[in-house]
Amino acid sequence: MKLTRTLILVGLLGANQLALALPTATDRVYTADQNSNTVSVFDPSSNQLLGQIVLGNPRPDVLSPLYRGEINVHGMGFSPDHKTLVVISNGSNSVTFIDTATNKVKGKTYVGRSPHEGFFTADGKEVWVVVRGEDYISVIDPATFRETRRIPTAVGPGMVQFMPDGKLAFAVSSFTSQVDVIDVKAHKVINSIPVVSPFSPFLQFTPDFTEVWMTHKDVGKVTRIDTRTQEVTGVIDTGFITNHLAFAKVDGKTLAYVTVGGENLVKVYSTGPAATLVATIPTGALPHGIWTSDDGTRLYVGLENGDGVDVIDSASNRVVGHMGGGQAPQALVFLSNVAQAGNADNLAKRVNRDSTPLALRAPKGQARGLVVARQLGVVDALEVSVFKLKPDTQYSVYLGTEQAGALRTDAKGMANGTMIGPLRNLALVEAAKTAPAARILVMEGSKGPDEATAVLMN
Repeated sequence: MKLTRTLILVGLLGANQLALALPTATDRVYTADQNSNTVSVFDPSSNQLLGQIVLGNPRPDVLSPLYRGEINVHGMGFSPDHKTLVVISNGSNSVTFIDTATNKVKGKTYVGRSPHEGFFTADGKEVWVVVRGEDYISVIDPATFRETRRIPTAVGPGMVQFMPDGKLAFAVSSFTSQVDVIDVKAHKVINSIPVVSPFSPFLQFTPDFTEVWMTHKDVGKVTRIDTRTQEVTGVIDTGFITNHLAFAKVDGKTLAYVTVGGENLVKVYSTGPAATLVATIPTGALPHGIWTSDDGTRLYVGLENGDGVDVIDSASNRVVGHMGGGQAPQALVFLSNVAQAGNADNLAKRVNRDSTPLALRAPKGQARGLVVARQLGVVDALEVSVFKLKPDTQYSVYLGTEQAGALRTDAKGMANGTMIGPLRNLALVEAAKTAPAARILVMEGSKGPDEATAVLMN
C-alpha cells in the first residue's frame, strides 16, 4: 500500500511539473500576416486566437495610392524585456513598435527600400533593421523611433541576430553568398563568411551560442557556422523551400526544427558534429516561421498557405493543436510573460476567413506548384506559385475550361502571381459541367486547357 501511494504521489508531482512547464495565459504567440496586413495575437495556453492588430488593409485593397497603413507585414523582433514587439512591413518600408501589454502601436519608423527583419541589440538600446532592397542595416533608437545611423553590408541583408555578450552580430544576405560579421560597438563589418547560396531569409543561434544556423530557401539547405572560428562547419540538405528554423532541448539533447514549406514538413535534426535527420513532422500548408516556447515543450509553426499556426509537442514530435490566424503568416515569435491573462484590449476580430491550399503536380518531370484560394469578400484570390518549369516562358492558368490568369517564369523557371475575380462562381459552374469538380491546369504558352498536355495540375 505504501509503495502504491508513493507511485501515485510521484505521478502527480510529474504531472504537476509538466503542467507548470507548459506555456501560460500570460505568454503570447505573434505572427506577421503578409496578405491581411495584420499581427495575429494568440494565447498559447489555450491555443486560441485572441485577436489581430490591424496595420493596413488586406490585399487586394492596397493598389491605389496609400497614405495610411502598412503593406506586406512580414518580419518580427522583440526587446530583451519582451515589452516591445517590432514589426517590419516590406511593402511600405516601415518598422512598427507595439506595446505587448496593451497591443497598442507606440511608434513607427520608415526606412529604406524593402526591409525584411529587425531585432533589438542584446542591451536593448538599439533596433537593427536589415534593408534588403539596399545594402545596409538601419539602426533605430527605440526611445525616439528615429534612425541614428546606417551600417553598410553586402547587398540585400536578410536578417541580423546578436551574440548575448553584445559584442558581435551575424547578418545573412538575400542576394549575396556570404554572412557578414559585425562589431556591434563599432557598427562595422569586420568579417565576411562565404556560404553556398546567395539567398538566406533566416538565421538562429544554438541555445549555447556556439553555432549559428542559417537557411537557404532557394536551394533547400541549412548552413552551420562556428561563432568562435567564424567558419562553416557543415551544410545540410533539408528540402524544397526551406524557410525558418528553431531549437529545442528534449531529454537533454538539443534538436533543430526546420520548416520545409514545399514538403509541408518540419524536419528535426540532431546538432552533433554530423547532423542527422531524426524525425519528420507533417504540418499544414507551407510552414514558414517557427519559434520555441521558453521551456522547449512546444514549437509554434506559421502556415503561409494555411493562414494559421500549428502547435508541435517536442516530446512526441507531433502536431497537438492548430490556431486559425491571419493571411499568409511569415515571421513568428513566442514571448513569455508579456500580458495579463485573456487580455484582448485593442485587438480586432479576425479579419480574414480560412484558406484552401492545393498542390500542383507534373504528369512527368520535376515541375511542381503551390496554390492557395482565399475569399476576399465578394471576390476571391487564387495565388499560384510554380517551380522548375522552362525559364522565361509564358504559362496560362485554367480553372476547368476557363482561363483564370497567366504567368511568366524567371531565369530559374519560377513564377508566382495572384488571380482575382469571382472564382467561387466560376468553380461552381465548371464543377457542374464536369465530374469530378474542375481541375486547375497550367498550360505552356497559349495552349487551351487539356489535361493530356498540361504541365501542372492539382
